[in-house]
Amino acid sequence: MKSVKPKKNLGQHFLVDLSIARRIADTVDACPDIPILEIGPGMGVLTQYLVGKPREVKAVEIDAESVAYLYEKFPTLHEHILGEDFLRMDLSQVFDGRQFVLTGNYPYDISSQIFFKMLDYKDLIPCCTGMIQREVALRMAAGPGSKAYGILSVLMQAWYDVEYLFTVDENVFNPPPKVKSAVIRMTRNGVTDLGCDGQLFKRLVKAVFNQRRKMLRVSLRQLFNTGKPADSFYAQDIMTKRPEQLSIPQFVELTNKVDEQLKLISAGNGESRERSQGLKESKEAKPDAS
Repeated sequence: MKSVKPKKNLGQHFLVDLSIARRIADTVDACPDIPILEIGPGMGVLTQYLVGKPREVKAVEIDAESVAYLYEKFPTLHEHILGEDFLRMDLSQVFDGRQFVLTGNYPYDISSQIFFKMLDYKDLIPCCTGMIQREVALRMAAGPGSKAYGILSVLMQAWYDVEYLFTVDENVFNPPPKVKSAVIRMTRNGVTDLGCDGQLFKRLVKAVFNQRRKMLRVSLRQLFNTGKPADSFYAQDIMTKRPEQLSIPQFVELTNKVDEQLKLISAGNGESRERSQGLKESKEAKPDAS
């Protein structure tokens, strides 16, 4: 059986250490009795341990050469090897609407995109495990006050408990990456409703961390492009803080305060338009004095 050549454009670094592959596979045991979806199986080093578990396993792989290799190596998985782009998949269709565990040795260059997509299907994915770049893993697990705390930390921890499990050295891959890797596990927390507008929460978190060195009273201004909030809004004590100082509950509270101001601005703009329209109609209705 001919080996698959790792492709740089797909960010492929094949794990060759079987003991680490087994340890990664065992991380899915935290969510037993539900199917497993593996991302980027490559040559199946992780797959071989996943299929030994008493549950359904599917694998999604974008590389056609890897798919052909997997067909040959795992003939019983033939119908469960999906030659697709994970980022374009409708995950509600993979297991007919059933919940599943997400796992894999994730490509470094799209790992954040993978996790953001997972958030869109969080009710279907109670558990996610796998290996990513160590720097990304540290960001995901970081708490308030840490330099690593940022967009990924807040958005993921709002819905998942994130565990940094162990570090993986470069020399267990072919080819070796230039950075260390880490294995993580994310398990859905008890939150079913953030208590604020979810889309605005995401916008706010991204906006303030994109200007993370600035105080909130400065970085929040970009959210008010249709008007100015009340002076009392920027006078709050929290406005002197920087984003890395805020806990997730504080981000939720701040989102609600911004939402309130946006609604007031919108209502004010609506009243202003109505007054302008009324004046226009009044002028047009006046009889011609000539």
